[in-house]
Amino acid sequence: MSKPLKIIFAGTPAFSVPPLEALLEAGQEVVAVYTQPDRPAGRGRKLKPGPVKAVALEHGIPVMQPKSLRSDTEIERLRALRADLMVVVAYGLILPPAVLEAPRLGCINIHASLLPRWRGAAPIQRAILAGDAETGITIMQMDAGLDTGPMLYRTACPIAADETGGRLHDTLSRLGAQALMEALPGIRGGTLEPIPQDDAQATYAAKLEKEEAWLDWRQPALALERKVRAFNPWPVAQCHLHGKPLRIWEAQALAGGDGAPGEVVATGKAGIEVAAGEGRLLVRRLQLPGKRPVSAADFVNAHDLRGTVLG
Repeated sequence: MSKPLKIIFAGTPAFSVPPLEALLEAGQEVVAVYTQPDRPAGRGRKLKPGPVKAVALEHGIPVMQPKSLRSDTEIERLRALRADLMVVVAYGLILPPAVLEAPRLGCINIHASLLPRWRGAAPIQRAILAGDAETGITIMQMDAGLDTGPMLYRTACPIAADETGGRLHDTLSRLGAQALMEALPGIRGGTLEPIPQDDAQATYAAKLEKEEAWLDWRQPALALERKVRAFNPWPVAQCHLHGKPLRIWEAQALAGGDGAPGEVVATGKAGIEVAAGEGRLLVRRLQLPGKRPVSAADFVNAHDLRGTVLG
């Protein structure tokens, strides 16, 4: 059996946890975990460790939480670990050239898209918004650019017609762990051929902003449905009902129909039909401020929406 690799793992959110756990289950030697500083959370705004830090502490792995990796002190501390490889998954900090060159085998990144499509912070949601038929995982050798390094391993998965951002996030997180385990022997042995990305085919997945969640009923129903699915569970698509925010958690685009954009044209057990710029959006699950999400059928029983125009 091959000697375990000495690995530095860098990641912060829940998406990064399955790859870290896969390395530990495979018996690799994770010599340190780098993760973002603790953030305030909850009503008391107390500092709370991120998901990756929690796993590291559970396994007794040293945790490093620098605000930056650019100082000479941090670079020397990382070099002193004498790692074979650094695995980066949604870490959130830029790695300067000195860090990229420190491990013997360099630094690899597990990215949630089929690069060069959707470089950047929000590839999962952008793929759904664009109506992509598939996405996947790319493992790349990191360089100084933003997700521009040569590709070592890619694996695809379909995007279901009813896929949400949350479900696709979880699917790709697990797929990332699987891809890492499949690629690791080739990375170790140098048998994976680095394939340069075609920059001409690159698209950018900008970070999600809360303002994007507002629905414009003048858009086609299909675009509105994609927004509802992509922004579930965050930031959640919303519109205005009688001046109050109305969150829409689940919806389906329908063809045809009349009515001004935003007008409620029908209600029933199946949902609330709202006219769009093209077609209708069948709202199936929604939420008022301070309330729990409910089915459209339950909502209609408590609210008369006849003649209502959503903003």
